[in-house]
Amino acid sequence: MSVMKPKQSRHSTGPSQRQLRVAEEIRHILAGILLRTEFHDAELASAHLTISEVRMSPDLKHAAVFVSLLGGRDVTKLLPALQRVSPFLRSQIAPRIALRVTPDLKFLPDQALEEATKINRLLHAPEVARDLETVVSDQSSVVSE
Repeated sequence: MSVMKPKQSRHSTGPSQRQLRVAEEIRHILAGILLRTEFHDAELASAHLTISEVRMSPDLKHAAVFVSLLGGRDVTKLLPALQRVSPFLRSQIAPRIALRVTPDLKFLPDQALEEATKINRLLHAPEVARDLETVVSDQSSVVSE
């Protein structure tokens, strides 16, 4: 009698290896398209966009594309323009990726840099720095004993 492996829970802790691989492949393809393509949309023609991350849905039919503008400027005003060119971008992705269905693209602003700046500012606040110094001095006294 053979032993069957138990099915993995549908509520896994993170994306599957396939989701990660497809997301990275789409990110790479989109970055190349945005680098080489001239858009007829006036808003996108002069924009220097960065695709920082792509997250795939479990069924690989939807992709959340996180974008930012070089220089840290606000990208939210370009999101409607990106959604307008989404069908064109999907048509460019389709022949370059081996999927049954080319995913729908949803463009979102990348908040990672802003979050990192906020955390850095919090860590360097006088109250937190004081608390961190107290913890470090307490640990060094325990080690020296």
